[in-house]
Formats: sequence, C-alpha cells, structure tokens
Amino acid sequence: MNPLRVAIVGFGKIARDQHVPAIAATEGVELVAVADPNASLPGVPHAATLDQLLRDGPEIDAVSICTPPQARQRQAAIALAAGKHVLLEKPPGATVAEVMPLQAAAQKSRRTLFTAWHSRFAPAVEPARQLLADRKIASVRITWKEDVRVWHPGQAWIFEAGGLGVFDPGINALSILTRILPGSLVVQTAELYFPSNCECPIAATLELRDMRGAPIHMELDFRQTGTESWDIHVETDDGDLQLSKGASVLHIDRQAVSVAQATEYSRLYAHFAALIRAKTSDTDVSPLMLVADAFLTGRRIEVDAFHE
Repeated sequence: MNPLRVAIVGFGKIARDQHVPAIAATEGVELVAVADPNASLPGVPHAATLDQLLRDGPEIDAVSICTPPQARQRQAAIALAAGKHVLLEKPPGATVAEVMPLQAAAQKSRRTLFTAWHSRFAPAVEPARQLLADRKIASVRITWKEDVRVWHPGQAWIFEAGGLGVFDPGINALSILTRILPGSLVVQTAELYFPSNCECPIAATLELRDMRGAPIHMELDFRQTGTESWDIHVETDDGDLQLSKGASVLHIDRQAVSVAQATEYSRLYAHFAALIRAKTSDTDVSPLMLVADAFLTGRRIEVDAFHE
C-alpha cells in the first residue's frame, strides 16, 4: 500500500515538536512537504503558502493544518476543494459555525475531515472512559495551569481575537472531559480574566454540569510558574479517578493504573490514516462549543496588562 503523503501547513512550535516526529513514527504516513511563509524543514520540499504548494509542490494526499485558528477555515476549504484529506489542529477553527461548511465540503468531495483533539489520544483517556461508563459521577475538578511564556513563546496571536487565550490549552481538558464523561455538558457560569492589553483571557474559572446535574469546577491559568498542573479529578459512586500530566497518568483511589505509553500524536496520525482508509470523517466540535458558551456566559474581569 502506498504511504499517506502529508503536507504540514503552518510550521510553528506544535508542528516541529509534535507533528514531525509523530508522522515519522507512524507506519504508512510520510511527510512530503511544508507550507509556511517564514519556516521550513531541511530536506523537505517547501512552499510559502498552501496555494503555492498545491500549484507547484509535490503530490500530496492530505494536509495537516497547524496555523493559528483564525486562518484554518480558509485553508481547509482550499485543501478540500483540491481533493485533499484534512487534519485540523485543535481548535478546528476560530468559531463553531465555520467548521460546519467544512463538514459539508468533506462529504461532497468524499474526503476525510478530522478535528484532531490530540489530548483525547493521551494514554489514560480510554481506560478512564471505560471505567466511568458504568459509574455515577458525583463531581469533577479540573486544574489546568501553565506558564504561557514557556509553552507559547512569541505567540502573540493567542491573545488576539479568535486566539482563545488560556482556552487554547484549556480546550485540551474539555476535549478529554467530553470524551470520558457520558452525556453532554453545560456551562453554568464563567469568570474570564482579561489583561488590559489583550483580547483573550489569561485565566478563567468555569462551573459546568453534566446532564445528571453533577458539578464540574474548572480552573485555567496562563500565569503559573514552576510545575504545571494538567489534572482532572473525578469523584464517583464507586471510587475516585485522577488523570494527571495531561491524561498521561491514571490513578484510581490513589493507586496507579498501568496504561499504554504510545504518544498522543502517533495515535492521532494512526487514527487519521484509519479514517481515510474507512472513507469517513471525525468532526466533533463539542469542546469548542463549551469554550464558545464560556465566552457567551462569562463575566469579564480586567487584570494587569500582560507583557512577554
């Protein structure tokens, strides 16, 4: 079988750190081109834009769009119109509504569209989902805190309108939560902390509920120094679950549970290839809907200006 020929569009930190090694480690998937006006990868064909790549570059089967979310809808539409499969880094767009036409375009072109929530492929996610399927949820507590200067250096777009601010990492927690908990979630209240010089929040506190009324408390903060906190604690009628380190570690009643250690992005690309073989798509937008609802219901609180 011929390898799946992938081009990365937008070659920033996430593409270099995660997509390149994951593609190299995934059988049947090959990186054949990069499109970015300011960055390239030695030994890999390069184009400044997706349009140029499609016109003058090597033959490709799929694109992984890793640009800031404000640009993803246009690029995905171009790729699908050109008959390419599309993987959208998270979040799949700057708005919920702009993803819907892409779903229709993928169906019309008979191509795969994958909204790639990479944190759902963390090793502890599926074991936790299976354990929670038959349990009654009593409460959930999410703590997702990191230093924006360490994890998003020089990424000014993250605080611009459409960049999501602290919800850029926070949506990872929501993507896990919407995978492991049965049923839908609803945002009740939100407090959003906006630096006086930014268009997106640097911190947030949310109160959500599941469809049975179980409370979910979520704390997000980009101002963390020292050790990061990427933790989800679930209390149930049959013990407690703790997903930590971004769902790479699982504890049940404080006892460690062994989970497979394949990397998130390797699993993600294996899933993308499987979707293409099956001629289907995976386009869940529920994490982005919850973020949108947080902005709709949230109380804006102004805090000190942020300077990197």
